[in-house]
Amino acid sequence: MVRDVHCIIGASGQLGTELALGLKRAGEQLVLMDIKQPVYPELLDLPFEMIDVCERGGLADRLGAHRVTHVYHLAAALSARGEQDPQWAWNLNMKGLLNVLDIAHAMPGIRQVFWPSSIAVFGPGSGPIAAQSGHRLPATVYGISKNVGEHWCAWYHQNRNVDVRSVRYPGLVGSLAPPGGGTTDYAVEVFDHIGEGLPYRCFLEAGEVLPMMHMGDAVEAALGLMAAPRSALRCAEAYNIQAMSFSPEELFLEIRRHAPDFAFECIPDFRQDIAAGWPDGLEDSMARADWGWAPKVDLPALVASMMEARLSRLPLNA
Repeated sequence: MVRDVHCIIGASGQLGTELALGLKRAGEQLVLMDIKQPVYPELLDLPFEMIDVCERGGLADRLGAHRVTHVYHLAAALSARGEQDPQWAWNLNMKGLLNVLDIAHAMPGIRQVFWPSSIAVFGPGSGPIAAQSGHRLPATVYGISKNVGEHWCAWYHQNRNVDVRSVRYPGLVGSLAPPGGGTTDYAVEVFDHIGEGLPYRCFLEAGEVLPMMHMGDAVEAALGLMAAPRSALRCAEAYNIQAMSFSPEELFLEIRRHAPDFAFECIPDFRQDIAAGWPDGLEDSMARADWGWAPKVDLPALVASMMEARLSRLPLNA
């Protein structure tokens, strides 16, 4: 029997690193692809290809050579970086996705594609709790590309029979790789400032509530959705998934339970305008009903896990 081969495109990023670990520890056969080498020690023995997802020919060649059956396409320009270089962000996000979808259609051996969408598809008018089919008027290049990408995924699903699956991720918090230029990055980088003796300067307002998720739950969401029977899935675009919502102030006060001397100040920059257009939370009853989505990590557990990881520099096991 031929084994499944899982390929992660964007494997050296924040989500890619932890997804690769999750799949490896589950005993899956893996190949990693990115424009930069993985740095996490446990991943260095895995097959790795230096690939630009915008180069269709090389990508198709390598996917075929490794006989890939499942693709996790994570390579993307995130919200804050995307606003600083819109054309680069649009090209990477759109051309990369269309290359993957087109290759999946042309290559019968590829049975499934996972592609993450984002809360950035929502904008002013979505309401404090964004509905599954809620109003979408994204205000960033990243959000616009994710919104259009969802429609492309649905089109390939319906017209090209590509089994592509997606979730709308909130801000993700993990410790194994640095954040990649998102508006919620403060919730990751703050942990590297604890113990420095200076206040951490947050780029959002203290009370700006956003949906957030521990990286362990983010990995479980991807794996759970990919394992679900296709017949059970009603959503051809992207599923809302909710874990927790908090503001910078709520996060920092929870950190003080572990580090009483931790100090912070909030000095908003352009990222505050981005965050202000996003919802406080996501209504995710469809994901819970269709494939059993259920997060495990709340705010106290997230902070405890990140503090432990910061001290030990060991993988998170929350």
